[in-house]
Amino acid sequence: MPQLGFGVWQVPDDEATTAVATALEAGYRSIDTAAIYGNEEGTGRALARSGVPREELFVTTKLWNADQGYDATLRAFDESLRKLGLDYLDLYLIHWPMVSRGTYIDSYRAFEKLLQDGRVRAVGVSNFLPEHLRSLIDETSVIPAVNQIELHPHLQQIASRELHGEEGIATEAWSPLGQGKGLLEVPAIVAIAQKHGRTPAQVVLRWHLQLGNVVIPKSVTPARIEENIDVFGFELDEEDLAAIRALNEERRLGPDPATFDAV
Repeated sequence: MPQLGFGVWQVPDDEATTAVATALEAGYRSIDTAAIYGNEEGTGRALARSGVPREELFVTTKLWNADQGYDATLRAFDESLRKLGLDYLDLYLIHWPMVSRGTYIDSYRAFEKLLQDGRVRAVGVSNFLPEHLRSLIDETSVIPAVNQIELHPHLQQIASRELHGEEGIATEAWSPLGQGKGLLEVPAIVAIAQKHGRTPAQVVLRWHLQLGNVVIPKSVTPARIEENIDVFGFELDEEDLAAIRALNEERRLGPDPATFDAV
């Protein structure tokens, strides 16, 4: 799985085709979508038209909350695969634990079947707290390959990252740039960007990469799509990393996985 990918959250279906095509041209090979985003078809069109060989692509989508449960999960997978126009998925994630429904174990057992049948190359979860992960690992046979969680300098998810490291689970960050809600104007980030001759967004993405996070920034602006992948020509030093570490407030921008139960 490429450590730097391209996300299409909040991108309308028709715009997703253009955005994903631009990302593929810029060099991205990992594309992250979800059933609830409503843009699997647009994403699939871009993949099909790109000319990039399937084996060079890494495609992720996610099971939505309303489709949890063993049989419903298998049906939802078929529908996502159809919309994407693919024969298999590289990674399939349970989008939210949906604790109130108590169905994520059954859903994950369906994931294990899809993995066994060769219809998906890897399975994982999204927005799972440590207690949800421990429950899942205790009751199923395949440790999730990935946990995709909200993660940025204001929410550094230290406990989750520690558990992921212990269990060999990759940490994938959504909203890695803080959704444009002030993070990129924080003086410490701006100062580090000026020091390296980079943009604040490039500094934050570089921080993720040096932590070992998989990261999937989203943009529909071609210049920003190219800027976000241009983060391999510099390195943050320990002073930079310490300054960013000090920004942690464990402050969420998105829902709390312990209580979120939208269907």
